[in-house]
Amino acid sequence: MSAEDDYNNLSAEEREVRDKEVRLREQEEQAALPYSWTQELGEVDVTIPVPQGTRGKDLLVIIEKKKLSVGLKGNEPIMAGELCKEIKIEDSTWTVQDNKAVLIHLEKLNQQAWWENVLTHHPKIDTRKIEPTNSKLSDLDNETRGMVEKMMFDNQQKQLGRPTSDELKKMEALKKFQAAHPELDFSNAKIS
Repeated sequence: MSAEDDYNNLSAEEREVRDKEVRLREQEEQAALPYSWTQELGEVDVTIPVPQGTRGKDLLVIIEKKKLSVGLKGNEPIMAGELCKEIKIEDSTWTVQDNKAVLIHLEKLNQQAWWENVLTHHPKIDTRKIEPTNSKLSDLDNETRGMVEKMMFDNQQKQLGRPTSDELKKMEALKKFQAAHPELDFSNAKIS
């Protein structure tokens, strides 16, 4: 029996307890890392504390398509290794904030995937539990908002076994055509 099957057999209360335990373990593992990180679907931001007074010229930062290394010159890197997924190097940047932290902005190559970790050898988070920041439909421009609302409607219709908006339009057009041409027999027509 897989861990997922085991999880699916739990009651709602047991799942909630298990989820809390997993979140707590994840938080402890992430807090133990020498950096903190956040992500959106298209980007990852990493904050690495450095000694007060650190300037850009004191740092050695290497950002490659699938590799990241950050450290003070002449010292072991604070973090170094293979990135979880590939990035767009030309859109990724780093800067020093208030002479006490290095901020690294990584632009994801695949902008539709959540990262489980920054470096492959570091503890993973459960990406299925990520709740994206709620963007309101009202924040979107009219065209995008219309597309999103249509997708949401069609998805809901499919789940209920009802016709999607495109299928409804075809049915409506057929009804109008039938009304305009009562002499035609559509009883054996197949609609595609």
